[in-house]
Amino acid sequence: MLESARKALTVLAKESADDNVLAVVGLPLAHGGKLFNVAAVFCGGRILGFVPKTNIPNYSEFYELRHFMSALPDVCEINFDGRNVPFGTKLIFRCGDLPEFSLAVEICEDLWTPCPPSTLHAMAGATVIANLSASDETIGKAAYRRMLVAGQSARLLCGYVYADAGNGESSTDMVFAGHNLICENGAILKESPLFGDGWAVSEIDLKALTHDRRRMNTFQSCAEGYVTIPFSLDAKCESLSRFVDLAPFVPKDERVKAARCEEILSMQASGLAKRLEHAACKTVVLGVSGGLDSSLALLVTARAFAKLGIPSSDIMAVTMPCFGTSEQTKNNAHHLCDALGVSCREIGIFDSVKLHLREIGYPDDKRDVVYENAQARIRTLVLMDLANQFGGLVVGTGDLSELALGWATYNGDHMSMYAVNAGVPKTLVRHVVKHVADICGNNALAAVLSDILDTPASPELLPPQKGEISQRTEDIVGPYELHDFFLYHVVRWGRRPATIFDLAHIAFSETYTADEILKWLKVFYRRFFAQQFKRSCMPDGPKIGSVTLSPRGDWRMPSDAVCNIWLAELEEIIRVC
Repeated sequence: MLESARKALTVLAKESADDNVLAVVGLPLAHGGKLFNVAAVFCGGRILGFVPKTNIPNYSEFYELRHFMSALPDVCEINFDGRNVPFGTKLIFRCGDLPEFSLAVEICEDLWTPCPPSTLHAMAGATVIANLSASDETIGKAAYRRMLVAGQSARLLCGYVYADAGNGESSTDMVFAGHNLICENGAILKESPLFGDGWAVSEIDLKALTHDRRRMNTFQSCAEGYVTIPFSLDAKCESLSRFVDLAPFVPKDERVKAARCEEILSMQASGLAKRLEHAACKTVVLGVSGGLDSSLALLVTARAFAKLGIPSSDIMAVTMPCFGTSEQTKNNAHHLCDALGVSCREIGIFDSVKLHLREIGYPDDKRDVVYENAQARIRTLVLMDLANQFGGLVVGTGDLSELALGWATYNGDHMSMYAVNAGVPKTLVRHVVKHVADICGNNALAAVLSDILDTPASPELLPPQKGEISQRTEDIVGPYELHDFFLYHVVRWGRRPATIFDLAHIAFSETYTADEILKWLKVFYRRFFAQQFKRSCMPDGPKIGSVTLSPRGDWRMPSDAVCNIWLAELEEIIRVC
């Protein structure tokens, strides 16, 4: 049997000489008078190395010690078909054509132990771990196996390819289901069904993995005793079979989404409650426009007050109609306050803005940035002075997407004393508000929130046209679903523009043309770089997810950073197209 296994491996290696593939297969191999359970790695017709199994189980249905020896501590060479081939666990197979692709191997039980060899492999530079396994099937084991493989890929910031024994294995006392798994950084990219055909195919994003390893300074490197074996492979990905999520901030499963929204509300409310306790505030002041962001901020504030045992009537909501305010949004602001039992004040700022413009010698009929921003800054002035007057704290309403695009008036709605929405992207704000509408059990509140959800996003700084909102945010800066997609891939994964364009083209192929995606991606980069100065002095606010732009936390960026090389890559895409 040993001799037949050796011959079969030789045939496999030779037959694959012209195939563009790196393969890992298992076999028993004798060396130094002992028998080892090994994985053979080969590419281009050449056997690159043998990796023996380290942890040999001898409990329950497993009693492999009757045959196999545990791996030796050091790498050596053995003669196989007249060639010296590396033999040992500390082997890293590195692709010269794709430097991010470094493979290491462990076998079956190795993963199920307290200190799997793959931990050291990853610290030595392996970005992909392959595991050849004969894991028999018992009730509940598949769920545990999923958790184990996905968890190891998350812990090691790696791709993990788990190949399980399936049809054709002995059924004397066990059955094998062929449960193959491909995981990446905690996510299951693909798995084969139990007792199915045993195939699982996907792509692993090596650049994203290496980005995360560079980012995490606690991911230490240690390659002592390891031997690197080079190989060549044309590892280009011509198409993707893996799913590209067009709304990466929003869970697809409704139950998961509901739980996520509830968790976000709790985080926001807890952060605000702590700040109110610390500042010994008697009240909270916030501007309520009848839009989504201010509605979420008010809902969060009401939760924080309930958490502190303070009546919601102590919240001071202020609606400040001016030139662009529509009747719909103004009425919704009042209805929302009534439904929550919040005190609401209406303070028109028409005269204040006109006086201000007149005092600085500016015509109040000139519709430009001065006209618009004067309204935003007067509103902030009103809120801040009311907070001082009544011993309160101004709660900010702007969200993460607005921070990314700089869609806020500097020292206007950009400023507050605590920004509860600063970690929530626009695409998720909508779902959090809808979640409250669905679970609140208050018909009046659910009705006004539903109407707010149907209202287009607008700063309402220009006069309405025939009673309708004339200024739509997404017509000016672009669709938030695209910008949130760009934001996620830029900040979370550090992807380059060409990659983001390709992913967006896949995700939004039925919604936007390539030209539209390129147009708004250029807008995103220009605004993201140019508006950093607003983020450099943004107010405190709770971190909600893995993407955050606080200058005191995850995001440190100079305000005068230049985006020329990013835009140049997009121009190259346009030229090629």
